[in-house]
Amino acid sequence: MKHHYTASCSLRLALCGAGWLALAAGVQAQPSFGAHYPIGVEGLKGGSLPPPGLYLRDYNLFYMSDRLKNSGVDDFDLLVYAQAPRLIWITNLKLLGAHYGADVLVPFIYTDLEVRTPDGKFKDSTFGLGDIFVEPITLSWHWQKFDLGVGYGFWAPTGDSDPGLSTAPGKGYWGHMFTLGGTWFPDAQKTWSVSLLNRYEINHESDDYPAASYPYSITAGDVYSLEAGIGKSLSKVVEVGAVGYYQQQTTKDRGTQASNDLDRVFAAGPEISLTFPEASFFASLRYFYEFGAEYRPEGHTVTLTLTKRF
Repeated sequence: MKHHYTASCSLRLALCGAGWLALAAGVQAQPSFGAHYPIGVEGLKGGSLPPPGLYLRDYNLFYMSDRLKNSGVDDFDLLVYAQAPRLIWITNLKLLGAHYGADVLVPFIYTDLEVRTPDGKFKDSTFGLGDIFVEPITLSWHWQKFDLGVGYGFWAPTGDSDPGLSTAPGKGYWGHMFTLGGTWFPDAQKTWSVSLLNRYEINHESDDYPAASYPYSITAGDVYSLEAGIGKSLSKVVEVGAVGYYQQQTTKDRGTQASNDLDRVFAAGPEISLTFPEASFFASLRYFYEFGAEYRPEGHTVTLTLTKRF
């Protein structure tokens, strides 16, 4: 769910790759689990779905971190770039008074990870297809002062998830994601907006475990994500505002050698959005500063989103 013009975003971000590191006598790759959904890719009016139409959206997400919380690692560098085209179709068909829609997202992810310890240096980088997200059901309601949207989608393990590759773009398991979002417009002209977007992920057992070198099974825990935004339209073209997010693993990983740690992170930052009605083109740029992270990287996210309506 996003803005007046585009549907909910979900793309696989490889920043969790840093959590695969065990650093007892050196750097050793471990499996990566957790959320498929990269928190923070939605912003102002994130709780709204677009009006009927066909949309092509292109996400460009940059993530940088030099802190791996609760790891004991002091020398850590992570860079992720995710480029993800998304096709969104909102129909005129109505169910329970809501417009029915569907969308699909295909992410391509570059990850560069380097960790240095007294025992040596670990460095790895990859680029490839990530896990594809398919959302066959979205329903959206639009009233005078409030938008409401719900959705269901699933993540398919299409990306490379080789257990020996710490920066693999795929996770190696199927996942379900349920979405509920809303946007409130306090004034009659809708120049102000307050939005909330909730997502909940339930994961299946990893396809890569057990394997010859990993004779155990692991199922990633559930993850809750919350995104919020307060925006003000300065004109028909420019909108500015403040955005934030919170992501929390709600249940422990399950399996013989699964971790008992529950990761989390908070973030906040500014956003600017531009609308070009004659061209049916929209662009937004947002920045997030992360804080309060536990058992995961803590860093900075920059997202440039381009949307074309046909």
